[in-house]
Amino acid sequence: MRWRDAFTLALESVTRRFGRTALTVLAVMLASALLVALATIVITANSRVIRQVSKGGPITGIRVLAAQAQPGQLESDDFRPGRPVDLTIPAVEEIRSLPDVAEVAPVLVADTLAVPPETPDGPERIFERMVGVDLRRPENLPVTVLAGRLPAPGLSSEVAVTLGYLDRLHLDADRPDAVIGAFVDLASPQVYRQVNGEIDYRGRWVHAQIVGVVAQDAGAGQFLVPIEQTQADREWALRGIGDGDRQPLPTSEFTGLVVVASSLDRVGPVRAAITALGFATSAPEQLISNVQRYLRVVDIVLGAIALIALVIASLGIANAMLAAVRERRREIGVLKAIGARDRDVLRAFLLESAFVGAIGGVLGTALGTAVAGSVGLVVNAYLTQQGLEGVRIIVPWAVLLAGVGGATLLAIAAGTAPALRAARLPAREAVGGA
Repeated sequence: MRWRDAFTLALESVTRRFGRTALTVLAVMLASALLVALATIVITANSRVIRQVSKGGPITGIRVLAAQAQPGQLESDDFRPGRPVDLTIPAVEEIRSLPDVAEVAPVLVADTLAVPPETPDGPERIFERMVGVDLRRPENLPVTVLAGRLPAPGLSSEVAVTLGYLDRLHLDADRPDAVIGAFVDLASPQVYRQVNGEIDYRGRWVHAQIVGVVAQDAGAGQFLVPIEQTQADREWALRGIGDGDRQPLPTSEFTGLVVVASSLDRVGPVRAAITALGFATSAPEQLISNVQRYLRVVDIVLGAIALIALVIASLGIANAMLAAVRERRREIGVLKAIGARDRDVLRAFLLESAFVGAIGGVLGTALGTAVAGSVGLVVNAYLTQQGLEGVRIIVPWAVLLAGVGGATLLAIAAGTAPALRAARLPAREAVGGA
């Protein structure tokens, strides 16, 4: 029997018993759909949880500080103390040249006086800080966009605010998009005169439009701006005369850095190397490792559920194939009587199982992808109501191929025992027992 004849025989057998085939395909489809949906949801959830733990930035990000850590920070933020040194451009280049460092993003924080739009209670002035970051590579920053977008790189007329800004103005944090489009005046202070102990300040004013609301952990401040703006503010402050302990002139070119390690397991060595240079560091790798352990438990539980569904589907396929062997004893006997070998019969029955598995796998993969997408829509609606960033459903090609290929292989494995039974059936017994 040629392969073409085996294909034809298997296809005829599948279409001839439509009811039984449909039920078997349904079992495979449901198992495949459950597998694809769970795998898609798990992959997306893992990515979302890890990203949320790292507040939008890279999970391999390390915060580097110029100043020595204070004792109270050692317990709360896991800072590692180092000798106080300034973060200059040569120091940044030295850190960038360390092994396993993928990227270095500078951060510069500057004081500011903010005058938001007039509220029902009248104009309000906010003494806060601006966090300047390199917005050309936002993927390297611990920043999550909750509404709107990030300011354009190098553009001082745009600013993003945090939820703390909304809280200061007594606005609804569940509707962060309400402040998008509004303008705020920002003034960077400069001490220009001291007379008889009296200190006079003047400001460098910028009229900026709020283009986004973010959650950020790059620095302490409620305004996120391009680093070019805070660098200009630093130059403005340096042209002043200083204010002793209350407002000393800045000496470090950067307030901090976000150093991205090449992988999560290299965060520790990179952090140790930076600490050896004298800088204080902090990184969430321990927190993320703990979260990953809990996520693996969830993966195991969901995997067990999918495995149970696959076992049930395989039992259904095996039962259907055993019934087919019993009903087609005469057909098997006739095939052997006209010269079909055991392996020819085995091939025909395995191809029939493969057809059932492939059809169920294709339908199940499509159904599972649709279910995962529907779950994503529901979750996104909830996250939007909570003022949080939505999720993007990730369906890797490996999951799609596993849905179809896995169902096909499962059907073949489940049909192997009935196919062997059919192949070993003697021709005389098959014809006589029909």
